[in-house]
Amino acid sequence: MTLLATAITLMVLKQLIKPISIASKSLDDYRNSRKLSILPTEYTDEAGLLMCNIQESIYESESFINEKQDLIYMLSHDLKNFAGNPQGLAKLILSENPSESVKHLADLICESTNLQFRYIENFIKLLKEQDQISKITSESRIINFQNILPLINEQVEQRLLDKNIILNLSLEIDEAKLRIDEGLLVQVIVNLISNAVKFSYFDSVIKVRIYKEQSDLIITVADRGIGFDKHQIEELFKKFTKMSRLGTANESSTGIGLYLCKKIIEKNKGRLSALSEGKNKGAEFKIEFDIN
Repeated sequence: MTLLATAITLMVLKQLIKPISIASKSLDDYRNSRKLSILPTEYTDEAGLLMCNIQESIYESESFINEKQDLIYMLSHDLKNFAGNPQGLAKLILSENPSESVKHLADLICESTNLQFRYIENFIKLLKEQDQISKITSESRIINFQNILPLINEQVEQRLLDKNIILNLSLEIDEAKLRIDEGLLVQVIVNLISNAVKFSYFDSVIKVRIYKEQSDLIITVADRGIGFDKHQIEELFKKFTKMSRLGTANESSTGIGLYLCKKIIEKNKGRLSALSEGKNKGAEFKIEFDIN
């Protein structure tokens, strides 16, 4: 009799918590991948009201995000038009063969507006990349590193040739089960190698190592470039960082590359860190994933 009563109690409790479980999963889906769920509305108790409120809140949040992005894209487009007006006038002045002093001022206007264009484009790129990251699903999948190495080489080959830099790839593990899309992992590694190339000197070496250490998969990208001070590490990963610097061949920086890399890795349950012993002592970026 006691067992029967216990079984009935458990069945009743299961039915009571079912709406809460459904609501919890819906929230997790939206938080982790911006997936919109349609919650059932047949429940009329307090749990049912909770689900209705959660449903409304999720859709209001999604609507707010979309409206905000639309507004920012519209403002960015208008800002490009505003910056284009003085640039157009400056180019018109240059076409009239002005004096050297006036030509110099017109050149400064063109240079300034070009910087504004680049900043706006980087800002729009950041919004698009963040939207992509927010929709990432964290399902585990097998990544075959032999398959992705040619994709990485293809994307960094020209940058390496431009500065006569040797890429030393050390692959010590064939595959691993990770919570990251293969394409996104390639994107992060390419960005880290491109960053290393930018701040490396001509005729140097960049080392990429993919290996397993205890229960972690580790990917390191190390260079012998200009490096950075230890107190600057946190600043490296901020969006539009103040550490945005010219490369060794005066390559420009967007200030968002490392920020996006860190966001992608952390969204996929990994860690991205940086290390340098100081100025002109190179740098190492390390990606870590728990593969247990």
